[in-house]
Amino acid sequence: MGARSGIKRFIRFVGSQARGRPGWLSNIIWHITSYLVVNITVTFASLFFFVLNRTTVSGRKYVGEEPNTLLLSNHQSMIDSMPIGIGAYYPKSWFKPYLVAWHPAARENFFRNRLIAWFSSHSRCIPVRPGRRDLHALHKMIEVLPQGTVILFPEGTRSRTGDVEEGRPGAGLLILATRPRVIPVAIDGMREVLPIGKIIPRIGKRIYIRYGPPLDYSEFLERPRTRETAQAIVDKVIEAITAQHAEIRQRRTKGGRKA
Repeated sequence: MGARSGIKRFIRFVGSQARGRPGWLSNIIWHITSYLVVNITVTFASLFFFVLNRTTVSGRKYVGEEPNTLLLSNHQSMIDSMPIGIGAYYPKSWFKPYLVAWHPAARENFFRNRLIAWFSSHSRCIPVRPGRRDLHALHKMIEVLPQGTVILFPEGTRSRTGDVEEGRPGAGLLILATRPRVIPVAIDGMREVLPIGKIIPRIGKRIYIRYGPPLDYSEFLERPRTRETAQAIVDKVIEAITAQHAEIRQRRTKGGRKA
């Protein structure tokens, strides 16, 4: 009886999650495979980020474990979503699979052949076509976010300077559609770990991640659902991220002086 009830609970859990594949059996298999792929990968990745590259995390208490949580971060490298997800949810994701986050990934980099596409899909990457104005990707995020978490970069592309740049309205449209808990995230140091144009990450660097308190965007919910409203929400998110990023840079400067 215990084994049967456990199986039933697992099936109900999978049924409540966003669909990874059509069909109930293929969906269950996908969720099991995705759970193993992600957690095994981040176990090794955590050694890379937190041991070989000294990652400092602050504000993790703000993230919580609720579904419908959107982590919005500045963007410095192709692999930013990995340390952000690890810092927020690992190792809890081993015991609470719903914490495994979804995140957009450039189709030309993460889905360029069958093997990489299989791994990226089971790592919960959402393919985004070149140009980044991809309604299919936006609809997929609208589908998965209410039952889980999504990591998204409102700038739309990696910063060439490492500074926080202007955001695009896509993240705001997602917020208006799903009304999630919005956690602003600032990350710094990833340009040194994996500069633009490089494919092999470096070691011996220092990474900083700062999670901020949930953003209050209630003032925008009574406005029309337009791109202007979406952009206004994103502007407020970028303002919060920029402030957190400045705090990180100040901390790094003080640390350098002490050294």
